[in-house]
Amino acid sequence: MGILDGKVAIITGAGSGLGRAYAQQYADEGANVLVNDLNAEAAAETVSEIQGSGGTAETNVCSVSDFDAAEAMIAQAIDTWGDLDILVNNAGILRDAMSFSMTEEDFDAVINVHIKGHWAPSRHAAVHWRNQAKAGEEKPRRLISTASESGLFGGPAQSNYSAAKGGICSMAITFARELEKYGVTSNVIVPRARTGLTDYLPSMAVPDDPDAFDRYDPANVAPFVTWLASDASAHINGQTFIVALDGMWLAKRWHVVAEYRGDGRLEIDEVASNVDSLFAAEESGIPPFDPPGYGPRSGAKSR
Repeated sequence: MGILDGKVAIITGAGSGLGRAYAQQYADEGANVLVNDLNAEAAAETVSEIQGSGGTAETNVCSVSDFDAAEAMIAQAIDTWGDLDILVNNAGILRDAMSFSMTEEDFDAVINVHIKGHWAPSRHAAVHWRNQAKAGEEKPRRLISTASESGLFGGPAQSNYSAAKGGICSMAITFARELEKYGVTSNVIVPRARTGLTDYLPSMAVPDDPDAFDRYDPANVAPFVTWLASDASAHINGQTFIVALDGMWLAKRWHVVAEYRGDGRLEIDEVASNVDSLFAAEESGIPPFDPPGYGPRSGAKSR
């Protein structure tokens, strides 16, 4: 028996990359997996690989940003296997450009696929989970969303993508607050891996040495995302994790680091004379783009 034995999971964007790696390991751990992708051939390939290894999977081909199609996707999993335990929102696109060059179409496309493409499936899953809980059928449910380091740190040429991914982090906390009483946890994964969105980067190429550790293999991220979907993660809710290379990092959401309190409405001269005190602990200016890596540079402990 695996840690997801008998669970029913939907993974969006599972035709390749991270989604395929998740789907394969979920199936290996005993889950029934609905493989969603806009590319029917890619989805079928993932399902074929899972079934060839003795797992259980079916395809779903739709745009996750289509409200009605997302509802039908949730219904397909329930109709096929009797319930839905896990939803992994993974599907995404890139349309990179500097803000002064980005088109309205490129901005809208990324916001639609990522924000609405996370919200619509999550909303329909939430309806099912709430109805089940109110009918006395409450059990552990898992909602896992996908952000990026661009969403946490603000990446140049990605005003659309950064906005979408940052919004996903906030939306996931909202779902965590709303659905906790129904047995649902909602968390965010920030993966660093070679996918269709990053495979053009020379730094993420497959190593020439076949015996070398492939730092950007999507399979590196799958064990964490698999464990997070299990019953063992019930105590983790509303959190964001960077999972990359050979490690995992807990990321903090926006939080207040300093304050000034006056006696009433602030006056302009009062602002001018006290604003510098807000930066006593750290300098003002654009924060560094410094995602975690190896060693002391990131301030995180490596294993």
